[in-house]
Amino acid sequence: MNKPATCSHGIGAPGYSETWPCEPQSAGRARALVGTALSVWGLKCLADRATLVVSELVTNSVLHTRCRLVRVGIVRPDKELVCITVSDRSTVRPAIRTPDEEWEAGRGLMLVEAMADRWEVDVRRWGKIVRVDLRVTAEG
Repeated sequence: MNKPATCSHGIGAPGYSETWPCEPQSAGRARALVGTALSVWGLKCLADRATLVVSELVTNSVLHTRCRLVRVGIVRPDKELVCITVSDRSTVRPAIRTPDEEWEAGRGLMLVEAMADRWEVDVRRWGKIVRVDLRVTAEG
């Protein structure tokens, strides 16, 4: 059974990360990784938001880049915050667009914007990292 490798992120913060082929099946793998981490941390209350966010971000990488790999990370830097990252080799910054009402696609980043407490894109020489912060609250 493949289990995500626990890594140390930040200053000893617990986290998980994996790198997969940039293909549609990786969105499901990312949801499983994020769901597992939240379960281990006793934060199932964030599962719906977090799995939707990571699925949309990985799908963006699959659809809008020509990258071979996509990297997903989830870290809990403190008891009130969970951070999800999706990295790829494309330096193109994702942008929220206004989708056509009849078109079903094009709403991914709008969903990320609605679900995230904060999100940002860090473009680097080698590619980009999209980071989403989710606050842990009593309601999730």
